[in-house]
Amino acid sequence: VEAPIKEPEQFSYSGTAVRHDKWWQAFNDPILNTLIDSALTKNLNLAIVWEQFQEAQAIRRRQASFLWPEAEISGRSAISRPEPDFAGGENIQLGLSVAYEFDLWGRLRSLKQAEAFRAQATYYDYQAATLSLTAQISTTWFQLLTAQRQLELAEKQIKTNEDIIKLIRARFTSGQIRAVDILRQTQLLETRRNQKILYERNLELIKNQLSVLLGKPPQNGTEVVITSLPDLPPLPQVGLPLELVRRRPDVNRAYNLVLAADRDMAAAIRNKYPRLSVSLAAQARSNTYQSLFNEWAYTLAGNLVAPLFYGGRLKAEVDRTEAIKNQLLYSYGQTVLTSFREVEDALIREIKQKERIEVLKRQLDLAQKVNGQLRIEFLNGLSNYLDVLLSLDQKQQLERDLIEAEQILLEIRIDLYRALAGAFETQRSINQ
Repeated sequence: VEAPIKEPEQFSYSGTAVRHDKWWQAFNDPILNTLIDSALTKNLNLAIVWEQFQEAQAIRRRQASFLWPEAEISGRSAISRPEPDFAGGENIQLGLSVAYEFDLWGRLRSLKQAEAFRAQATYYDYQAATLSLTAQISTTWFQLLTAQRQLELAEKQIKTNEDIIKLIRARFTSGQIRAVDILRQTQLLETRRNQKILYERNLELIKNQLSVLLGKPPQNGTEVVITSLPDLPPLPQVGLPLELVRRRPDVNRAYNLVLAADRDMAAAIRNKYPRLSVSLAAQARSNTYQSLFNEWAYTLAGNLVAPLFYGGRLKAEVDRTEAIKNQLLYSYGQTVLTSFREVEDALIREIKQKERIEVLKRQLDLAQKVNGQLRIEFLNGLSNYLDVLLSLDQKQQLERDLIEAEQILLEIRIDLYRALAGAFETQRSINQ
């Protein structure tokens, strides 16, 4: 089944680093590796998706059972009183029946294949869920590290502003500065204190989110060692678009759903053909247990049923299954297009984010130089304190922007890894 899209060209950019299915290991962060290993076994949403796969497997086995004969055994025992009134009655019965439908046209095999494809699609659902979970854990972990960095920066900026207030208050007593300058500097200090509160809040909320992803109650707390953000790994090889189609679980899921719908349509077509089945029944009856097996009655029957007139019902069912197949085919094509777009978007975003970080670094360097120069001019009486205050505020804002930009760059790389990633084995799939 080919996706209903044009032949794709190569991606716009590509790196040289080897691409691994367990992509998070490229960050060389042991704590991140431990968190992901724990989440893959304890995350409850992932466990739900796995049980959905087990359900689909059971449905596949149930559908496959229709290819085999069906056998039933029955027994009945009754006591009648008074016995003379029921001397010729049958109080004990034992029966065995077997029925089998010949799959002349492959209708039952088609239904079995359809459920097998659906079960495989559900397994790809599980693989996609594992990729999503690894991306969530990685993003949350880097957000936690960034929140800690922002909190440390806020404390440093608060200390800087407190020191400046002490300095300008000393100059105020000598008449070298206005009272409004002290108020403005105090206002900036309170703004930084407010930001510190927000970072403290974000830090705790992210810890709670990480706890839930690990399958733990957030109120129990998550003890992790806060480290620094890892360096960005080299850009991986993106490969060819068709390799991506064969590798991604969500694309494979959509593909298998198309195949399942095709088998459903085949079963609907073959439902218009005759059906041949045979049945065998054996029964023993007696008034006493001792003579129960003395006499048996056997029935062997063959049944041929051919649709004659259903008012267009069977044709309508074929049309319905064909429409569903076409819907899923277009959905498969859309999934392929989306996968291509996610790779292209991540590549473009990473390149532009790197350019933005370089600009921010240059801006911060200039802001530091401007602030230092204005402080010298202020101390020499060549400029007013408002210029110093504005440059200080700009410099501190650029420091926060740079930390946030570096964290966003890591998230963009996570998106790229996820867009390129293939499936990998988990402990559940290994133990199956």
